[in-house]
Amino acid sequence: MNLDKPVELKERGVVRKGLNGLRREGLVPAVIHNRGQSSIHVMAPELELERIYQAAGKHHPLQLSVGSQQYLALIKDVQFNPVKRRLQHIVFQAIAKNEKVEAEVPIHLEGDIPAEKIGLMVLHQLDHVEVEALPADLPDEFKADATKLMEIGDRITVADLEVPKGVVILTELEHPIASVVETKAMIAEEEEVAEEETAEEGEGEETSEEKDSSKEASEEE
Repeated sequence: MNLDKPVELKERGVVRKGLNGLRREGLVPAVIHNRGQSSIHVMAPELELERIYQAAGKHHPLQLSVGSQQYLALIKDVQFNPVKRRLQHIVFQAIAKNEKVEAEVPIHLEGDIPAEKIGLMVLHQLDHVEVEALPADLPDEFKADATKLMEIGDRITVADLEVPKGVVILTELEHPIASVVETKAMIAEEEEVAEEETAEEGEGEETSEEKDSSKEASEEE
């Protein structure tokens, strides 16, 4: 999808109770927060806005066109219907091309994961990072080398990401992105072995009561 093409939005006078009527017509209400000025209430076809969100996420600057007005903006928030999973609302944040902004950039694991091929489980713990940069410097994604995940204990953290010039990572650097952990079956097997070992140790030792009884019997003899 060509994200350099302006996104055509129309102003709307409908708010609150009237929004469901717009949605029934296939339109999604949205708002542009305009850098300290009054917010602009807008709308656009649902399918178009959903395609734009899928392509731009919360990190790719968009050109918004509302009548004769043009805005550079990021998507800051989206709401989906929890049951139907249909787009319900979008919040745009107007930005300036010469001012740094904060955005969410997705992480993509590249390559096959060796640990999964031998039956280990990989826990995916982070799918995006918070960054700060000028709009033109915002990356579309960060790539992480998944081939490093080979055995239990291996992990990839935010610190392992290659960060382009002009971009500052705001997410904690030690935050794990993906980790190799034991499967539930492995954990259950270890617990079973531990229980068996404990039981065997117990069988080989006299209890304090047994020791007292043996002592008393010896004294009586």
